[in-house]
Amino acid sequence: MTTDAIPESDILIVGGGLNGPALALACANAGVTVTIVDTLPKAARTSDTFDGRGYALALSSQRLLKAVGIWDGVAQNAQPILDVKVTDGRPDEGPAPFLLEFRDGEIDESPMGYMVEDRYLRQACLAALDAHPKITQVEGYVAGQTVDEGGAELTLSDGRTLRGRLIAGCDGRTSGTARRAGIGRTGWGYGQTALVCAISHEKPHHGCAHQFFLPSGPLAILPLPGNRSSIVWTEKDKLAADIEALSEEDYLAVLRPRFGDFLGEISLAGQRFSYPLNITLANAFIAPRVALVGDAAHGMHPIAGQGLNAGLKDVAALAEVLVDARRRGEDIGREEVLARYQQWRRFDISTMALMTDGFNRLFSNDNPLLRVARDIGMGVVNSVAGLRRAAIREAAGVSGDLPKLLRGIPL
Repeated sequence: MTTDAIPESDILIVGGGLNGPALALACANAGVTVTIVDTLPKAARTSDTFDGRGYALALSSQRLLKAVGIWDGVAQNAQPILDVKVTDGRPDEGPAPFLLEFRDGEIDESPMGYMVEDRYLRQACLAALDAHPKITQVEGYVAGQTVDEGGAELTLSDGRTLRGRLIAGCDGRTSGTARRAGIGRTGWGYGQTALVCAISHEKPHHGCAHQFFLPSGPLAILPLPGNRSSIVWTEKDKLAADIEALSEEDYLAVLRPRFGDFLGEISLAGQRFSYPLNITLANAFIAPRVALVGDAAHGMHPIAGQGLNAGLKDVAALAEVLVDARRRGEDIGREEVLARYQQWRRFDISTMALMTDGFNRLFSNDNPLLRVARDIGMGVVNSVAGLRRAAIREAAGVSGDLPKLLRGIPL
């Protein structure tokens, strides 16, 4: 529900993108009251115009979205990922002879994941929020936050105040929640920029996702419904800026030799975007009565496609910790409760961040010795069934110590 009279809630969530609504629904479904604050007007978040953005959701993330009541709103517009091919190469030369391929059906869980357009996810999130009696939605800018022994308070720029037991920051890499809580960040840039767009192509993709490693950085080709694919194309900063400034025809002329002709003729579908690539990790995921989720806690290189998936893992872990604590009669904002969330997620995130950083450094170069080593490595993993299945399970997000929601179990 949406209201101007703002009641006190158990949880105050800052950020209404994707992680914020997922956390709100996960907690509210278990009886926890939630107020979610977002700066964007609802009309801007419900646009039906395709802007080219899409997300690769691991199977575990799809299970979470289904468990919290979002998936049914996007299922008919989701494209299953049935095959993943990872190759190395150079523009105009095609892929190297060794490749790593993950095929649907090699593990019990299927499919490995789904591609969903940003617009459909946002619309489904808002519809679920609107329908939930335990969730209050507020539009506005957070100007300040304070915490005390009894709870936490947000002050909006128009003077309104919100009161709760806990503030959950789901407000991105430049998180104001983290800054106001005194949480610093550690990170560095890569000198790379991601060029993001969607394309229409002549031939069907058959649900196959491609990760093509080029000397300047990876090119991901991710299947969307119909003869369309989402592109995440990494180049060095200067070249990326020059490419982004080109006309549509010239942009495609630069993309084609990198993309190849395996899907036939291509054309742009939707808008073009670009953003600098870096790694940024919050020095802590928690502070007194504050917890950080998703990009507010960690931002990584998209090379492994784990951005939203890592955020939804945070959502699942935090929601489970908070709901279990509340059922035991604990104050959900207390340090010892929030410490359980940080302990659950921080090691996994640190490991993933180091892995993606290492992969990017290993593959984003044209060193001949490294090229041989990585191509042989991919060939070895591809030829050993046990290693390949382990890699598929990791990509599908179904390995490790999973919270209930990632296994599809409501709280």
